[in-house]
Amino acid sequence: MASKYDGLARIIIQNVGGKDNIESITHCITRLRFSLKDESKANTDILKETDGVVTVIQSGGQYMVVIGNHVPQVFDAVISVGHLESKSALAANNDIESSEKKNLFNSFISVITSVFTPFLGVLCACGILKGVLALLTATGVMSATGGSYNILYSLADSAFYFLPPILGMTAAKKFKLPEMEGLIIGLALVYPYLTGGADDISNLFGIPVSMPPSGDYTSSVIPVILAVAFAAWFENKFVKKIVPDTIKLFCVPLITLFVTFVLTMFIIGPVASTIAGALSLFFETLNTASPILMGVVVGFFWQILVMFGLHWSLVPIALSNMATAGQDIILVAMFGTTFAQTGAVLGIWLKTKDAKIKSLAPASVISGLAGVTEPAIYGLTLPKKAPFFRTCAVAGVAGAVLCTLGVKCYNMAGLGVFGYPAYVNPATGDTHGMIISIIVSIACIIAGCIVELIFYKDDAPAKKEAKKEERIQDALGAEIIAAPINGEIKDLSEIEDAAFSSGAMGKGIAIAPTEGKVYAPADGTISAFFPTGHAVGITTNDGAEIIIHVGMDTVKLQGQGFEPKVKQGDKVKKGDLLLEFDIDFIKAQGYPVDTPIIITNTDKYADVIPTDADKVNVGENLITLI
Repeated sequence: MASKYDGLARIIIQNVGGKDNIESITHCITRLRFSLKDESKANTDILKETDGVVTVIQSGGQYMVVIGNHVPQVFDAVISVGHLESKSALAANNDIESSEKKNLFNSFISVITSVFTPFLGVLCACGILKGVLALLTATGVMSATGGSYNILYSLADSAFYFLPPILGMTAAKKFKLPEMEGLIIGLALVYPYLTGGADDISNLFGIPVSMPPSGDYTSSVIPVILAVAFAAWFENKFVKKIVPDTIKLFCVPLITLFVTFVLTMFIIGPVASTIAGALSLFFETLNTASPILMGVVVGFFWQILVMFGLHWSLVPIALSNMATAGQDIILVAMFGTTFAQTGAVLGIWLKTKDAKIKSLAPASVISGLAGVTEPAIYGLTLPKKAPFFRTCAVAGVAGAVLCTLGVKCYNMAGLGVFGYPAYVNPATGDTHGMIISIIVSIACIIAGCIVELIFYKDDAPAKKEAKKEERIQDALGAEIIAAPINGEIKDLSEIEDAAFSSGAMGKGIAIAPTEGKVYAPADGTISAFFPTGHAVGITTNDGAEIIIHVGMDTVKLQGQGFEPKVKQGDKVKKGDLLLEFDIDFIKAQGYPVDTPIIITNTDKYADVIPTDADKVNVGENLITLI
C-alpha cells in the first residue's frame, strides 16, 4: 500500500547511492542508519537539502539520515519502495566479512546499536513500570508483598531478568546466527541451575567454573553478545563446513551450542564480566574521586556523543551497573541534557523574530520534554552553534549537581519526563532521587531558557532564498522535467512491466492518471510517436530523452482509445497537448493505465531525482536531472 513517505523514501535510496550500495539499514528513534558499501557514492548535500530530512551524519561506520519523530514510517517506506526486506534490521550485518573497513571502536558501536535498537522501547517501558511500582509501594498505595505487586512486577522485571535471551536473539540476527540458537544461549545463561540455587555449579568436567561478581548472568549484557558473536563465527567458518548435509539439521546447532556454552562458562563469561566490571569501576572511581568532574564530563559531552551515535558505548555499562550493583551513575550524569535543550529552544522561541524558527520551536519543545532532542538539536540549536554548546554547559552543571547529591538510577526507564521513575529506589521505595531529578530538570529548562533570552541573536537579514529546485538547478546545472499528466505518483518498481520496473530502460517515475491527457513536460522535439499512439518520445532542448508510455501492453489496442495531437518531428513547448486517451475504455479492455515517464539517457546524468509528492498536476516539477 502506498505511503505518503514513498517519495521521500525514493529520494533517500537514490542519494545514498542506490539500493545496490546499501549493505544494511535499521533505524533508531529519530534516524535511519545505513551501512553503505561506498559512502562516497552518497549525495550528502542533496539529502541535507531534501524536505523531510533534518540532516545527515557520518560516524561510527554508519551513514545516518536524521528524519525526526516519524522515522518509523519513513523506514517502512524505504523498505517497501526499495524492496530492502532482506537488508532491514540487520545493521552492519556484513561487519564480519568487512571488518577491515572499520576500526574496532566503530565495529563495537555498530554491534551495540543494532543489538539494542530492536527492543529499546520495550526495555524503557518495563523500566517505567518498575519505577511506578516502587513509587506506589513507597507511598503506601500498594504493598510490596501483595498479589497485585508481585504479578505486575513479573511483567516489569521480565525484560531485565531475561535480558540475555533477548540480547541472544537480536545479537544472532546481527551476527548471522540462527535466532533460535542465540535465544538458547541466552536462556542457558539464566537457567535456574545457574541462578543461585542449591545445585552444584562449581565445576564443569572437574574444572572450576567462575561466575560473575553478581552471582549469575541474569540482566547481564556483554557475556551473551560475545558468546553469540563467537557462536556465529564458529558455526559459519567451521561447523557448517565439516558436518555432512544429511545431519546438518541437528548436528550443526548441537556442536555450536555445546562448544559455545562450555567456552562461555570457562572463558567468555568470566572475561566479559571482568571487562564490564573494569569499565564500571572506572566510572565509579571517577564519581568517588570527584562527583563534580563525573557529572560535568558525562553531562557536557552526552549530546555530542548522541549526535554521532557514540553514546551506545556507555549504555551496556549502565545496564551492567544496574544488574551487578542495582544502581548506575552514568545515566544520572546525562539526565539534564534533554531538559537543557528544551529550555534553550523555549528561550529561542520567545526571543526570535524569525517566523520559520518560531514555527519549528513548539514541536521541538514538546519532543524535548519527551526526551527526543534531535529536532531541537538539528533544527535550532546546532545550526546556530553557540546555543548548542551553551546547552551542553547547562547539562554539565546539572550532571555535576545530580552526582554530587548522590542521585542513583535504578532502572532503564524512558526519556525526558518519562525517566523520573528510574530514580525511585525499588528496594526501599525512597523517592529522594526522583524529587531531586525533577527539581534539576526544571532548573535546566529555566537555565536554558534564560541563557538564550540573554545571548541568542537572530542572524542578520539575508536575501530571500530561492526555492529548493532553483538552488539545485543553479548549483548543479539541473534540468527540471514537469509532470505531463495529472495523477498519483507511483514508483517504477510498482509497474507490472519488468522493462520499466527494473530500470532497464532508464530511471524515472510513474503516474496513475486521473485525466486522459498528456502534455509536453518541457520544450523540445517529438522524437518518436508510435503509430498506436500509446507512447511518445521527446528530446528536450537541454538534451533529455524522455519516453511517456501510457498504460501497460496498450500497444495491443492498436490505437483504439488514443488520439495523438502532434506528430513525430514537431517542435513543442512545455504544456502543449500531445495526446488524449480514454481511461475508462483502456481499463475496460483489461489494461492498466499506469504511465511511466522514463529518462532513457539516464547515463548522461549524475542523478535522476523524482518528486517526493504523492500527487501531481500538469506543469508541476516531476523529475530533477543533475
